[in-house]
Order: sequence, then structure tokens, then C-alpha cells
Amino acid sequence: MTYARQDFSDNHKSLPRMPSWVTSARSDVPEDVAFLSGAALSHLHLVLSHEGVPQTLLRARLAMRAAETCVTHQGRPERASELRDAAAFLQPGDSPGPAGEVYLSWQRAVERPASITALHRALPEIDMDQIASWLDAGQGAPVARTASVLKAVLADRPRDPASALILADAALAQTLGWSHVHPLLALGLKRDDLRKSGDDLRLACYRAILAAATEATREVTDLARRTTRLKEVAPKLRAKGADEAVALFLSRDAVAPAAMASLRSDRAARRFCDRLVELGAVRELTGRDTFRLYGI
Repeated sequence: MTYARQDFSDNHKSLPRMPSWVTSARSDVPEDVAFLSGAALSHLHLVLSHEGVPQTLLRARLAMRAAETCVTHQGRPERASELRDAAAFLQPGDSPGPAGEVYLSWQRAVERPASITALHRALPEIDMDQIASWLDAGQGAPVARTASVLKAVLADRPRDPASALILADAALAQTLGWSHVHPLLALGLKRDDLRKSGDDLRLACYRAILAAATEATREVTDLARRTTRLKEVAPKLRAKGADEAVALFLSRDAVAPAAMASLRSDRAARRFCDRLVELGAVRELTGRDTFRLYGI
């Protein structure tokens, strides 16, 4: 895997921007909110089809934010730093804890193409037939179907908003023809929204998608720029196994040096990460002297 500067230097600059009339509009009229939501979703669909988008990394970053929101809905104190630690330093046989389980579920939900089997892998405590039944609960337009699936899951599992939001976002992805789940509802719905039903729930979903699609578009632009920088400096990295290590940063929200098996040792991996920080290609995410994590 070799990265040439000329192949990537302008990718992030060519991404289309969300129209200002979408981001600046303010309305409480349901028809207006639905229209703006559709416009934002359509624009996001266009952006996601662009060759310069780091698709896997984007889904990983959105999964982190979705997990953090779900944990907050549950009234738990953990935030991104704790969730990253729970996943990055998990050893075989260890329990990630309730918040860590939520994060791992979101990670698994976005890793593979959306299917009943993939969703069961993300939510192993839920029977595959039950997952299929919930996804069949929604019919019609994307947001109407998504709201129906969300309500159906919450009716059966009122204390499990994470599973409901994962399956609702899966229904949205399937309706839009997306191959993978992209967390959107989980980013935009408030805790009180999960108690709504009917027209009120659909309106809340429209608002959530409008906000989340706008946020996701900004995230795409930022990640594309950061990815470009990493690919620019990659040819300067002479360490054996550097290409494989760089690839980890293009697929994960956070990377522990110990995960870089392609490098010779933990010490070599730490030096490699510190070199990337010096080059402005990645960031150290924890602020700690030990057990550090790095990400684009």
C-alpha cells in the first residue's frame, strides 16, 4: 500500500458543501422541517458517494458519537474518553461494562454491510427473527419507516434505547439503499424524543436527521482533510510495517500502539505514533503519559 501526494491532496477540497439555506433555515412548521430534512439527507447521500470520503473512518467516528449519546440517554457518566478506553484496552474474557457494551454494539453495527446477520452480531442478545420482525414493522418513506421501527423496538425494550437507535438507523440505511449503517438518529434525537409517538415522533426524527446530516457532512470534510494529511506523510515513514499501521488510522476512531502488530514492538509502535503526531498527521487523544490512544 503506497500513498502518493498527488493522488490525495485535493480530495477534501472537492467535497460539495451543504447549502446555506439548509443550515440556516429555522422553522417549526412540520412540512418545512420535513423538506429541510430531506434536503440535508439528499446532500449527505451525495457527499457519501464522493471518492474522497474515508467511509470506514467516518462510520467509526459517528459510531463513537452515537454511543456517547446513547450512554447519556441512559443517565451514565461515561463520555468518549472512557468509551475509547473500554474498547481499546479490552482483553479476552474482560467485561467492557454497560457503557462499553453500548460502544461495542455501535462499532459492530457499522463495520459490516447492514444485514440481519450483521445486526445480530452487533446485538447478540436479540434473536435474529426478532430483529427481522422489528425491521419489517416500518413501511413507506424513509423517515416514516425509521420512526416506526424505533417505536416498535422501544415498545418491547423500553430500557434499551441503544438497540432501538441502532435498528432504526439500520432501517434508514436500508430504505436509502446505503450498504452500511450510518448513525444519524442517535446523534440528533433527544432523550425526551424517545417517549414520543405518531406525528410527534416523526417530526422529532425529521429534526434529528436534519441536525445529524449537517453534522455528519461537517465531519466528512474534517476527516477527509485529516486523511489527506496522513496520506501525504505516509511515504516519509520508513518503518517496516508502516503501511499496515497507517491503515489502522483510516479505519478506527482511536488506535492503541499495542494494536499495531505490523511494527516490531510496542516501543517501535509508540515511536511511530509520536512521529505521526510530530508530522501533524494524527492526534494523541488521552493527554496521558501511558496507555495512550491516537486518532486522525
